[in-house]
Amino acid sequence: MLKTLLVASVLAGASLAAPPAGAAANVVVAKDGSGSHTTVQAGINAVSAGGTISIKPGTYREVISVPASKTGITLRGTTGKAADVVVDYDNASGTKKPDGSTYGTSGSATATIAANGFTATALTFRNSFDRGAHPEIKDTQAVAVKTTGDRMVFDNVTFLGHQDTLHADTAAVGSIGRQYYRNCAISGDVDFIFGRATAVFDRATITALDRGSSSNNGYLTAASTRRANPYGFLIVGSKVVSSAAKASFHLGRPWHPGGDVDAIAQVVIRETALPAAIKPAPWTDMSGFSWKDARFFEYRNTGPGAGTGTDRPQLPAAQAGNHTARKYLAGGDGWNPVR
Repeated sequence: MLKTLLVASVLAGASLAAPPAGAAANVVVAKDGSGSHTTVQAGINAVSAGGTISIKPGTYREVISVPASKTGITLRGTTGKAADVVVDYDNASGTKKPDGSTYGTSGSATATIAANGFTATALTFRNSFDRGAHPEIKDTQAVAVKTTGDRMVFDNVTFLGHQDTLHADTAAVGSIGRQYYRNCAISGDVDFIFGRATAVFDRATITALDRGSSSNNGYLTAASTRRANPYGFLIVGSKVVSSAAKASFHLGRPWHPGGDVDAIAQVVIRETALPAAIKPAPWTDMSGFSWKDARFFEYRNTGPGAGTGTDRPQLPAAQAGNHTARKYLAGGDGWNPVR
């Protein structure tokens, strides 16, 4: 019987090895000292792969990193309310380090998460960089979260920022990073959902912030999907909200990092409510690359910002079944976190 259980564990992918010395299966983070650690990073450092870090209410002002070695860990807010647990910092791309160099876009991230099988629930990640307070900083990209893992789930998580809020990326060019954002809230203005991951935003609330322009307040997406990958970003069953001027926001533009011609953006926005702030021609060019060469589609969107026409490619009904959360996330192993 014992042998059978051990074999079953191995087949299920469970590790029979003991956790590293000093690592704990589960830890509690609390600013007031009532947990095992007072910072989120200390909890990450202490937990073993597959473990859970429970975070008590508070604002944790720190930059955190989840390395690739911490596979399968969970960060969870203890109250179930995302607003109660906030991980926050305020670096921008142009913020100077102590050595005089700058952080760059990726380095500005409040949270960098590289581990496969990562889960976060009921918490907020924020980059609180204030452009108005720092006119001396010209590179104002300020990432709240950069993700590079595969089989990642964010459930009831809030992402707050302005430019480049969520960098949904992969571990390397040509690798796949499947990420499921369920019941999440994301806010920003310029390219605030960007990267080459295969990312599904299911029942999300996406807030397009007002920069005060009457004509161009920003871009929801800037995907850099690899040419060989049929699946980039899917926004489904969601709502976009904005107080910005009518017809002043784009749905997206194609990002070609470093002029990479094989980064062919793929974005589908379907069955999602769009506000009046969305432009009638909602896709636009970027860095000399035409949006018409990208893979941009809408399908059955609603609201005052929805529309059709030559500048709004619609997903053919016959193809709609190939652009669902399950199709995007299945990959070669049949992963299905959708519920």
